[in-house]
Amino acid sequence: MSAYRKQIALTMMVAVALLSATAQTPAINPDLLAKANAGDAAAQVQLGDNSRAAGDAVTHDLQLSAEYYKQAIAWYRKAAEQGSVAGQMHLAALYRDGGKGFARDMEQAAAWYRKAAELGDVTAQATLGVLYSIGQGVPRDDVEAYFWLDLAASVKGPNQDKYAANRQMIGTHITTQELDEVQDRVAKWLAAHPR
Repeated sequence: MSAYRKQIALTMMVAVALLSATAQTPAINPDLLAKANAGDAAAQVQLGDNSRAAGDAVTHDLQLSAEYYKQAIAWYRKAAEQGSVAGQMHLAALYRDGGKGFARDMEQAAAWYRKAAELGDVTAQATLGVLYSIGQGVPRDDVEAYFWLDLAASVKGPNQDKYAANRQMIGTHITTQELDEVQDRVAKWLAAHPR
């Protein structure tokens, strides 16, 4: 192959790579970015969602995908640290699932589920209960599992029966004294956090 043809082939490969990279870079709404930078948690979660979707869409470049996931984590964390349950839940899910170029971290996932659970999110409470029941990201603890599942089961909703069934299953692994203590703890929590 002549030097001229090699140079043309190389130029075409670079052009295709640049076009491909440009096509994958999502456009960021400047108004949304301004809101997020001003501290708007909902805008931060939306930018996190956009970054995660961009990371999921990258099929051939693990490093680029990982960069999008890092951006998603940064935006979700900003919202989560302001007390945004949506930010906490999205961050927990990212750590739970991992992603392209991004490893799972169940301890981080459990920590963010706990923050959302403490703010009253039913899904986070149920998930935390399950994590305690199997010892994933947290030490295995049937009493803690029962506590969080009991809180989740106390809320009417489409998953209430499932949460109650999981709670009952865990209840077979704790003593009567532990059950009494955890039910007192649940009653105190519910009194301090009316739904």
